[in-house]
Amino acid sequence: MFRLMITGIALLSCCAAAFADETAAIRLSEPVAITDTYEDFGQALPTDPVAQSLADALAAYDGSDKPVTVTARIEQVCQKKGCFFIAQDGDAMARVTFVDYSFFVPTDSSGKTVTFVGTIEQHTLSSDEAAHVDADMGVQRDHYGPRSETRLVASAVRIPRS
Repeated sequence: MFRLMITGIALLSCCAAAFADETAAIRLSEPVAITDTYEDFGQALPTDPVAQSLADALAAYDGSDKPVTVTARIEQVCQKKGCFFIAQDGDAMARVTFVDYSFFVPTDSSGKTVTFVGTIEQHTLSSDEAAHVDADMGVQRDHYGPRSETRLVASAVRIPRS
């Protein structure tokens, strides 16, 4: 009986560890700046950056590659690596990727309001790219074709620690 109890405890510990690993956030990049209130990924941002809403930034987009500083809520993060997120501000949405695939954000960042610096671009995803993005977001479709998206290519992202 004692041996059965120890085996049961070992099995529960093993299963709990496996479950914890599945639900733990993935953090493939270390922050470049850390305070009590935030972490910066990519490049460090100024202490008090002047940012505009995502909706305002997208409305003012004139096709230039001038960097913008934006504040938006992270609607969803790529759960495989944190290699992109969907930013939302009311009806305005954009996929945020990172310059040269050089950093990632923690996969548990959804729901947080973040500040980031990047350039806006209109991009057409190929069928394969669209399928890849949807797979990383956990979305399945019957058919994939090329699709257009607005995206921001960020050089820096500030994420609150709370």
